[in-house]
Amino acid sequence: MTSEERRRREAYLRRKRRRKRRRTIQIMKRVAIICLGVFLIVFGITRVLKKDESPGEVKAQKEAPSVPQKKAKKEKGFQQKVIAQEPEYQVDLLTPNPYSRPQTALEEVKGIVVHYTANPGTTAAQNRSYFESLKDTQKTKASSHFVIGLEGEIVQCIPSSEMSYASNDRNVDTLSIECCHKDETGQFTQETYDSLVELTAWLCGKFNLPVDDVIRHYDVTGKECPIYYVKNEDAWTRFKKDVQEYLDTYGTEPEE
Repeated sequence: MTSEERRRREAYLRRKRRRKRRRTIQIMKRVAIICLGVFLIVFGITRVLKKDESPGEVKAQKEAPSVPQKKAKKEKGFQQKVIAQEPEYQVDLLTPNPYSRPQTALEEVKGIVVHYTANPGTTAAQNRSYFESLKDTQKTKASSHFVIGLEGEIVQCIPSSEMSYASNDRNVDTLSIECCHKDETGQFTQETYDSLVELTAWLCGKFNLPVDDVIRHYDVTGKECPIYYVKNEDAWTRFKKDVQEYLDTYGTEPEE
């Protein structure tokens, strides 16, 4: 077995262990949802029986909201596979402020932009704290939707429904992912890389994006960010292939 095959095998086993833990949690959540669903169905039937309204009126109320949603899916055409199990991440949202979380709504997500922090050795929590501090220092405008740490931990700083200050002209229609790194080369640890692949694949499925819509900050402005993937095009190509492979392996067709 070559070193590359060994690396990919180890990465696969790490993801498999994480998925097993999450699967247990997911099963518990699904059981709770099913119980809640049964309760709501029984409650809903009871209320319908009590109301004095015609069957036609009830049917119209139930069907009307679903029409525009189905129409939009058909018009879009492309359907990305979805990852049912979301990655593990900590939600630690920034305080709303004009310098890092303006709370500007994203009308549509058209891409995912990968960055590097350019602060070697710092953690996800430290970079999140820097974004938070901008509300007080007012030095610049900067933030990111997600930050991935050196151990693969993921912190969400901004909801995916809001804009971040990360990708210049593409702030208005993209989600941003900042990645920590150990040294000036900007190369990610294996743990950071694995989490980036998993998070990116999940977001592609969630927002119905082809992997070609995953770009670097460099592709927006020409800035050398993330520097390792600017200086090593083959590594960037490999990353996108790994994202696609993850979607092909663990993704399922979206429900109509």
